Amino acid sequence: MMNFAKPSYFLFLAFFLISTLHPLEGLAQSKTGLLLVTKVSDGDTFWVTYPSGKEEKIRLIGINTPESRKTGRTEVEYFGKEASEYAKRLLLNKRVRLEFDVQKYDRYKRTLAYAYLESGQMINSLLVKEGYATVATYPPNVRYQELFQKLEREARSARRGLWR
Repeated sequence: MMNFAKPSYFLFLAFFLISTLHPLEGLAQSKTGLLLVTKVSDGDTFWVTYPSGKEEKIRLIGINTPESRKTGRTEVEYFGKEASEYAKRLLLNKRVRLEFDVQKYDRYKRTLAYAYLESGQMINSLLVKEGYATVATYPPNVRYQELFQKLEREARSARRGLWR
């Protein structure tokens, strides 16, 4: 007679080890429904409102736009105002879908995401492609790093945006 307790134990152990080694893998695939963008602070940061009324600050993953305003730590950077205005035209009062990568929050407690317009266009890649952002990837959130690098090379070659 065969003892099935041992094989099921090993299957359980294998599942447990895999889920322990990659505990956020399911999160990496998660997406939200459409959310309203209520505020755009600069080219790579904005706020969304959930149907429940909860507001959340979003920082776009994999990119960095020049600073558009002077703060205690930063000065206004070249092409910062243009990047901020472009993001406002794209996002303000529009609905976006958010996609998360491995790490959902940064050290400033902002939600890290790839954002998509209702048309399906990814905002992160649009900003790089049009020359309003540079590539800035921080592991473990590197899912679209190669795409962003390719788009940045193309924007530089075409002298778009901040590469003029």
